[in-house]
Amino acid sequence: MADQALNLDIGVSAGRFVTPALRQRIESIALGTATIALLLVVWELLPHVLPIQQGTRLFFTVPSRIFATLWQMFATGTIWAPLGVSAMAFAIGLALAIVAGLPLGILLGRSATLNAMFDPFVTAFNATPRLVFLPLLMLWLGIGLWSKVAVVFSGALFPLLINTHEGVRNADKLLINVVRSFGASGWDVARLVVIPNALPFIVVGLRLAIGRAILGVVVAEFFGAQEGLGVVMVRAASSFDVNVVFAGLIVFAALSLVMTSLVKVIENRMSRWRPQRAESE
Repeated sequence: MADQALNLDIGVSAGRFVTPALRQRIESIALGTATIALLLVVWELLPHVLPIQQGTRLFFTVPSRIFATLWQMFATGTIWAPLGVSAMAFAIGLALAIVAGLPLGILLGRSATLNAMFDPFVTAFNATPRLVFLPLLMLWLGIGLWSKVAVVFSGALFPLLINTHEGVRNADKLLINVVRSFGASGWDVARLVVIPNALPFIVVGLRLAIGRAILGVVVAEFFGAQEGLGVVMVRAASSFDVNVVFAGLIVFAALSLVMTSLVKVIENRMSRWRPQRAESE
């Protein structure tokens, strides 16, 4: 009986540490992992179930071959140099987009005059495909790191700027008036109300910016670079080595997943700043 009571106490104590948010997070990770595993199994079994023509088999591969190729690339070290070049362009371009996009989004959201002045330019450049700028950037910056950084920057800037702008514009006016009634300055209003309320919009903008930044790296390396993981993928595709192409795709997808997860962690840690709206009775 004593052992049963002790086990019951341990179970109850353990249950106290598992909050609903943590339980939901664990379930979400488990479901996502299970879905990916199921798709990989179906993909692996597909050539054994469906008849595939001999010509198609030349360009078809399975996950086991892809991961074996990826492991070999990491083990031999052939992937580290191009991965470092791509990661550097991604990191510099995204960092510059964050440094420029967040303050500009806050300024345009807080100032109706600046918003009226610059909104047409933001809308026009955001609607323009980034690929059309690549020849000009290659002419101005050369074929190298900085042309890729410029493509990454132009792709990541506008999602972050536009979402930050919308978050600032949708700040709770009641909270702003309450804070101002206590003599708060403009900086205090932005720090205590506007930025915390805009945090969900900023996080969405960061997620979109990460995807656009990776897309910018891939596009720049596909069409105008001499080094990088995208260049490795292009050369592999020209020699019909689909395993290397998929291996590079997995690396880019893993980079996007890691960066997005990092943004979620930052959001969870900063969510305590966010003022809570009063719920209607």
